[in-house]
Amino acid sequence: MVTQLTPQTDTSIIYPDSDGQPMADNTIQFRWITVIYYNLAWLYANTPNVFVAGDLLWYPVEGNNKLRQAPDIMVVFGVEKGDRGSYQQWRENNIAPQVVFEILSPGNTQKEMNRKLLFYHRYGVEEYYLYDPNKNRLTGWLRDENWLDTIEEMNGWVSPRLGIRFEVASDTLLLYRPDGQPFIDYVEVQQQLETVSRQLKQERQAKATFSAQLEQERQAKEIAEERAKRLEELLREAGIDPDDHSP
Repeated sequence: MVTQLTPQTDTSIIYPDSDGQPMADNTIQFRWITVIYYNLAWLYANTPNVFVAGDLLWYPVEGNNKLRQAPDIMVVFGVEKGDRGSYQQWRENNIAPQVVFEILSPGNTQKEMNRKLLFYHRYGVEEYYLYDPNKNRLTGWLRDENWLDTIEEMNGWVSPRLGIRFEVASDTLLLYRPDGQPFIDYVEVQQQLETVSRQLKQERQAKATFSAQLEQERQAKEIAEERAKRLEELLREAGIDPDDHSP
């Protein structure tokens, strides 16, 4: 059963913004966290009331600052975007994160991950995805009525909430946006931006060159017209009608 949250009224309780734990234990874990976070943030950048966060403490019950969890990435539908020190659910219309991601590191124990699964089960998460980049193993859970059930086949799975597709290749995990575009990291984004910037620069240079050629042609035409006009004036001064073409 999903735990029913009972609001408390003690406003003197402090809900820390940090649990003292690092965001990631190694570069691989950090890279996966940032790739998933930023791609989801880009996906919902123009969608109102979808909040995406990374490594943010989630307090599901008012009055209990010990009951908390910091998913590597969480997505909440139905709350405003914006900065937060922590996600205090009772201040967010009591809406629990619907989708969470965890990236496994060698330091995570089975007992710890079991506790996280139980937490997400109890407090209303609809979709939970756990990826072990070292073993290239992806596990998922989907809420069925009041329970998070294991998703039998993750390869090719499409998230009901996010619309993203998961593919487990031979050596890595691939994620695709609803429009079929793959998730990419910051380095790839920067490379694409630099490529587009070079192309735009080349187009501007080509346009400038073309404009310069048109200007040269215009100036040459004006010079030719001026010379023809001057020649007519000289002929008239000499008593010759430049319009008279008779033999």
